[in-house]
Amino acid sequence: MVLAVVTVIAVLLVCLLALGAFAVRRRLIQRPGGTFDCSARLDVPTAPAEGQDSAEAEDEAGGKGWIFGIARYNNDAVEWFRVFSWAPRPRRVLQRSLIEVVERRTPQGQEELALLSGAVVLCCTHAGEPLELAMSEDALTGFLAWLEAAPPGQRVNVA
Repeated sequence: MVLAVVTVIAVLLVCLLALGAFAVRRRLIQRPGGTFDCSARLDVPTAPAEGQDSAEAEDEAGGKGWIFGIARYNNDAVEWFRVFSWAPRPRRVLQRSLIEVVERRTPQGQEELALLSGAVVLCCTHAGEPLELAMSEDALTGFLAWLEAAPPGQRVNVA
């Protein structure tokens, strides 16, 4: 009986420490400032397969692949961190000069459930690879302003 109580307390303590570690990591990421909530879909669904219409392909992809994250401006790059990760380094670093905005849209279908409410989806390419970012309207305004504020001589393509 005593062993069971000690085991339960130990498990609860480990869970609390894990949650505390996530909170400390998030504070450390946000400490320099310039952060915003930003979900990302790093593996964007491809074009529909032969014999499959685009509506079917969109339904299959739906809200799959979205990862909650925090983005942080760092000079000429945006560093993207997963929320639920132990890694102290960003999962993805997006260089301003390599980002090309293709379109912006509202979440469709299952995406509305997978993303934070009020999010806008920004379809981009980074170094030629497709990428989708979802953020609030305010964060989107700041992100596009940051892109357009590139130093002279840098190519910037904002849709």
